[in-house]
Amino acid sequence: MGMKLKLAVLILSSVIAVYAIAGGLLPRYGVIASNDPYSQMTIFHEVLTRIVEDYVDEPDLEKVRIGALRGLAEGLDPYSAYLTPDQVRRFRPTASEYAGPFGMTLSKVAGYAYVVSVLSGSPAEAAGVQAGDVIEYVNGRATRDMSLYDAVEILQRSNGKDVTLKLFRRGRSETITLHPGPVTQPDPTGKMLEPGVGYLQVLSLAPGQPAKVRATLLDLMNRGAKRLVLDLRGTANGELAQGVEVANLFIAEGTLAKELGKEGQVVRQFSARRDKRLFKGPLAVLVDRTTANAAEVVAAAILENKRGDVVGERTFGVGGEQELFRLRDGGGLLITTKKYASPSGKPFMGATSATSGVRPNVEVRRADLAELPTPEELEEEGLPREEAPKVEKPSKEDRQLEKALELLRRAEG
Repeated sequence: MGMKLKLAVLILSSVIAVYAIAGGLLPRYGVIASNDPYSQMTIFHEVLTRIVEDYVDEPDLEKVRIGALRGLAEGLDPYSAYLTPDQVRRFRPTASEYAGPFGMTLSKVAGYAYVVSVLSGSPAEAAGVQAGDVIEYVNGRATRDMSLYDAVEILQRSNGKDVTLKLFRRGRSETITLHPGPVTQPDPTGKMLEPGVGYLQVLSLAPGQPAKVRATLLDLMNRGAKRLVLDLRGTANGELAQGVEVANLFIAEGTLAKELGKEGQVVRQFSARRDKRLFKGPLAVLVDRTTANAAEVVAAAILENKRGDVVGERTFGVGGEQELFRLRDGGGLLITTKKYASPSGKPFMGATSATSGVRPNVEVRRADLAELPTPEELEEEGLPREEAPKVEKPSKEDRQLEKALELLRRAEG
């Protein structure tokens, strides 16, 4: 063993010894406590020692260390990541899942980059990207070999150049090219579905959009809307503040949302203000797996305050804030330090897809997404085997909207 490697093992062994003294005697083989940091350090020590002593070539310890740091961060959640020194220098505190130049919100499911939602009128929509697409490769690089932050950064730093995606969709892979272009946040739209029943579709909750939601809602009320369908399907951006502002348009009192810190402690609690409430009539909210972030705040507030029915499928489950901690090597650790939560304190982002999101009180599966595997199915089973594309077109029947209308027709104005 070379002196350089001996020194590396000696240093790490000294760290292990300090932890052992601080935390008591380390467990013997086969008795590792799963959530004890001191016990876990023994495994790191074993692995590094094996690499140094037994790997066939002299290992590049810098490369090994960076790989370990990436794995540590990515084992937390899709939005935590190790950043290289170059990435730290470029870092801007923006949403880590939003691919700005193309207009889509991404996450990671089953190890792959996954399209949560696509903005209407965006370059991603023009290229044919759809919610539920699994991105296997970005510019020839496998998304399973990179963090979500890395994948989003490739898209954000395209510098006006085309980006090639290999997507897995409906049982087969296909390659498409994204052409960068202007991305504008679509404004809310409103219409009357039938006498007394308004329909308010919200496609973005980026900063500035809640005021437009309010104006559209007021217009519907002036046109005679006494019952309302609030459509939050496809709304996957925005932060806690925007969600609270929109929820308050429908709720006069009570808790609207919470922000949780370490060990589930409530960092902030948001309460409704009566003077901000605008609409008092019966309400039905449409959600599905393309609903995330601020829209989940709205749905959970309406559901838990018993303000109306939430109709559709469980939402995706995103909502939190990341903080960058600089490291001695010039790199950084971007980790989630806060989570958005419902009025009862349930965080939207769980440990798995099955424990994330807001579950509607009236469950209706969306017909045009029925043949796509859900995020939890992808996590449990992985990508299905490639098969010939089905010739029949997905159903355009909007069962969720029909159910919402049925509920509102029964409600008293």
